[in-house]
Amino acid sequence: MNIKKYIPNTITLLNLFCGLLALIAIFNGFYDHAFLFVSLGIFFDFWDGFLARKFNVSSELGLQLDSLADMVTSGVVPGLMMFKLIENIQNNQEIYNVTADTFYMGVIPYFGFLITLASCYRLANFNIDKRQINSFIGLPTPANTLLIMSIPMIQYFGAIEWVSVILDNPYVLMGITFLSVFLLNAEIPLFSLKFKTFSWEESKLQILFVLFSVIMLLFFVFMAIPIIVFSYITISLILNKSKK
Repeated sequence: MNIKKYIPNTITLLNLFCGLLALIAIFNGFYDHAFLFVSLGIFFDFWDGFLARKFNVSSELGLQLDSLADMVTSGVVPGLMMFKLIENIQNNQEIYNVTADTFYMGVIPYFGFLITLASCYRLANFNIDKRQINSFIGLPTPANTLLIMSIPMIQYFGAIEWVSVILDNPYVLMGITFLSVFLLNAEIPLFSLKFKTFSWEESKLQILFVLFSVIMLLFFVFMAIPIIVFSYITISLILNKSKK
């Protein structure tokens, strides 16, 4: 029996398990735990594909399983996170100077689930889009999830107070939601963040970007996440333009 063929799918299921733990953490208000579980799930998401290619055991089952796991960890979780962030503003009306029975505050939290819907569409489209074998079209769901999950971390652990104040505004959160929906399915070619090998010649861009990301995280901690995500998009746009 070839044990190796079961390893990638097992790691994919660990990704799904982390997503479920993140959902429980969000429901209980432990947003830092949710961020940790999501980060761990995305870590597993990287390794399942890498090991499947390394062991030469890639399969249609693995592809579908990966998308289903991502739908939870990188689809349902960020949508629920945005819902809860906006709902918290509604529930703390005196602090945020809003009226709880105002129509917009009753409806707006549910717009957070647009992120889940957009993620679902992207994941389904990714599986049938032959252009995305070696690169991405639109922002990958894990990157988008880290962007959304960084919001409460910046609010509660960030050192820049004015940034936290801005992120406590429901209209700003709505703007981030719509930006997320757009980026997930925008026709923007982005370089792949996944390593096929760790050789310098084949993965030079990915290695340099990982080093850049580590440096940003060391200096800016959670504030680094939006910087990294938008740097990823900017670098991809520059590379696209240079190829024309």
